[in-house]
Formats: sequence, C-alpha cells, structure tokens
Amino acid sequence: MQQLDIFADSHHEVLRNGVLDQLQRRDADAARAALEELAADYPDDDALPAMAVLVRELEGGSTTPFADHAALAVARRHLDDEVVPAVRRVLPAQTVCAWLAPCWSSLAQRAAALAFRNEAGNHADSHAGNHAAPLWLLAGEWAAASDAVDAIESWWRIPAPLAWMTEARYRTGGLDAAWPVLAELAWLAPGRFAALLPGLGDASLDALRRRFDADFPGSGEVDDYAWFPAWLLVVKPALSGRLREARVQRDQAASRACALLGEILRREHEGDQHQLVSLRQELSRLHAGLFDAYMATRKVRHL
Repeated sequence: MQQLDIFADSHHEVLRNGVLDQLQRRDADAARAALEELAADYPDDDALPAMAVLVRELEGGSTTPFADHAALAVARRHLDDEVVPAVRRVLPAQTVCAWLAPCWSSLAQRAAALAFRNEAGNHADSHAGNHAAPLWLLAGEWAAASDAVDAIESWWRIPAPLAWMTEARYRTGGLDAAWPVLAELAWLAPGRFAALLPGLGDASLDALRRRFDADFPGSGEVDDYAWFPAWLLVVKPALSGRLREARVQRDQAASRACALLGEILRREHEGDQHQLVSLRQELSRLHAGLFDAYMATRKVRHL
C-alpha cells in the first residue's frame, strides 16, 4: 500500500508539474491539455482553479486597442484581482514578475491611444492609473513608460505622471539620474514621494529617508517630505548640482528653500559674505528649523 501511495503521489506531481512547465513556456494549447489531464485524474487538486485562470489568460491574448478608459479599467482589474493572485498561488516567487510582464505589456500596448485623465475627487488615483505609462512600468519597460509620460502635456505639474517619470528615470539611470524629478515630486506631492521610495528599494535613499525622519525638525506629518530636497542639501551639499536641475516651483516654500540653499552654497564657495547674510535671513523666514540645521553644520553661533 505504501508503494502504491508513493506511486500515486509521484503521478500526481508529474501531472501538476506538466501544467506548470507549459504555463512557464506560455504555451496555451499544451497548458490546456496538461490541465485537462490533471483535472481528469485529480479533480480535487486545490491548485486547479488558479491554473485554469492562467491557462485562460494565455488563451485570451487580445491585441485590440481599448475603446475607452472603462474597458482598460475592467481589464486591469481582471489582472490585479484574478491573474496576479493565481500566478502567486502556483508559480515560484522568483518567476512571478517575469510571467506577468507580457500581460502588463499587452495592456499597455492596447492602452497606447488613451489620453491621460487628470481627474479630481475621491477616485482620482484610480482614474489616473488607467493609462499606458504605469502599465509599462509594471512590465519593466522603462523607456516605453518614459515615452508615454512625455506624451502627457505638462506632466511635471501633475502628481501621477511625475511619479511615473521618477520611477522610469530611476530604473534607467539610477538615483543620480532621478534626483531632479525626485525633488520635484517631493515638492508637488510629498505623499506620493513617500509612497514611491519603498518600491524603488534603493538602500542609500532609504537610509537618507530614515535619517530625515529622525532629524528633520518638522511636524511629523507626510507633508514634511516636501522639505526633503532642501534638507538633503544640508547633509549632502555635493548634490547641489543635480538638484539645481529640478524645476523650481515658486508657489512652494520648500522648493524656494531648496533653490535658496543652492544659492547659499554657491555664495559660500565664492566667499561672498555680504550676500550670505541676507540669503540666510530669507532661509530662516522660510523654515526656522531647517535654518538651524543648516547653521549647525557651519558651526556658527547665532541668536
């Protein structure tokens, strides 16, 4: 009996692995045949529903452009709610992103003609996500994501596409390339800035964020992150050249403070003490705590 049980378990494993192998190869016909064989012999296999979802996904394969944003939203919900959990249920963790990449890429291609919808209200983020750019990011196609964002008028003034471009720049050029748009994102949408950092998974950036959280004299609210770029110039003045490339947002005090600190650093280098006095006073008016942090690094006693 024990030998028979071993044989049955082995046969079951062979059939199950047969389905998984064909899924990994993305061979829809072979995966369907293997799935039907497994279901016939082992109808109680608890992986059958998830495998069936993935086989149907391979068999679908539509290339028809989406007629509107609602159609894209339906297709994206299907991927998010059904396909992604099924992939995680049956495939090895290290293969999940690679398996899903063609699915996201297909959606991005079908969404290419849909314009960006910048809508206000409770569902603004979900509407904004119905665009090709975030789908290209999920597919790992950074250049295509960047191109899709570039096609959005004044994308640097809109939180969602600015966040997409920030990730695309980081993925293609690393942290050095992303600093200007990271700064712009912090000023424009500090909440999105804070949400993006864990996804980037950059050790040095994460360390700077932890240091900021511990040291910055702010309110402790997410809006403090608007001051991250200016604070960065205090602790990492060598970044002044990169942050100088960021588009200054004059209506944002944190953005003006960053530009002001860049000017202060330049004046210090030139030894222009007369101008430094007025520039430092202006910085103090913008954010007293940031000014104190800056002065502490200069070892200057002030009243």
